[in-house]
Amino acid sequence: MTDSYVGRDVAGQFRILQKIGAGGMGAVYKAEQPDMNRHVAIKILHPRYLSRADLVSRFRREARAMSHLSHPNTARVFLYGQLDDGACYFVMEYLEGRNLAQVVRAEGPMDPLRACRIMAQVCGALDEAHRGGIVHRDLKPENIFLTVQGGIEDFPKVLDFGLAKVTEKQMRPGSMILTREGMVFGTPEFMSPEQARGKTLDARSDIYSLGVILYELVTGKLPFDARQPIEYIQLHVNAEPIPLSQRTPERSFPPGLEAVVMRALAKEPEQRWASAAELGHALEQIAAGQMVGTPPPSAPTTNPQVALPQQPPQAQPPQAQPQVQAQPQPVVQTPPVQPMPSPMQTKLPWIVLGAGVLLALGGAVALIVALTTR
Repeated sequence: MTDSYVGRDVAGQFRILQKIGAGGMGAVYKAEQPDMNRHVAIKILHPRYLSRADLVSRFRREARAMSHLSHPNTARVFLYGQLDDGACYFVMEYLEGRNLAQVVRAEGPMDPLRACRIMAQVCGALDEAHRGGIVHRDLKPENIFLTVQGGIEDFPKVLDFGLAKVTEKQMRPGSMILTREGMVFGTPEFMSPEQARGKTLDARSDIYSLGVILYELVTGKLPFDARQPIEYIQLHVNAEPIPLSQRTPERSFPPGLEAVVMRALAKEPEQRWASAAELGHALEQIAAGQMVGTPPPSAPTTNPQVALPQQPPQAQPPQAQPQVQAQPQPVVQTPPVQPMPSPMQTKLPWIVLGAGVLLALGGAVALIVALTTR
């Protein structure tokens, strides 16, 4: 695709400055919006694809899907339409930063707590889309962009809803729905087992993809060993993912993280997290050190185990206090005091007797003196 769009005006308010990305279907350009004093990104579908009704429908669907979303972690779409040459376009917020694939390639495996915080925000964006009847279907590290927003670093933005499955209530009359059963869309390394089979998808398919992304973030590897895309598809369907602790035994992970990831990667959708919000909440708690994530069957037994260490310290003080109060009572009672008067009582008769003897002796002496003086 050439740079023939550079320098052109779009919709009378945007001027294209430079190409910042390109793909098989078109390109993304950086543009300025002088009236708003800001930069935007414009995604343009190549005119040669205008004869492909399916691709045009996919492009427009991405614009419509994203225009319905307002979550801060979803890239915002401001406008979409067609250029004079018939090329479809949409205008979205301009982001500076790197996608998750670039971050892992440059820095290696991500700190698990950092990865949990990032992916918890991604879950929030996906939860809004799912509640609106939109399934992304092509979640991968390249479609999650890290930027700085409002001074907040590691602020993720979910991009590229081009393969999104949009429910009929979100579609305009006459729109083509490209989600027929038996058709396979997505990126093989990150697609769910039911997506690999060409089955009808729901939000839990995206949850599986989120699990694969998180797995790669913290290990730098995918949960399966394969070389060809078809191998990944077969492994997603038939093989159990390699546990985190076995994939990178030299790395340590927060308690519960492996259980949370493995639950997201369950083969059967009903065994995964029930929603993106539920998965996001689990990741937030792990990042805060407040939870040991486990699959549902062991959850009831896990909670008491976490609570038990805290209960004895609370139960011991009430038991200890009666013991402290009971011990002084025998000490304050009379038995310790009784031995003190006993010696005094035993000495008192002897004192009286001695005084009597002295008085008697004194009287005898006085009588003898009186008799001798006569």
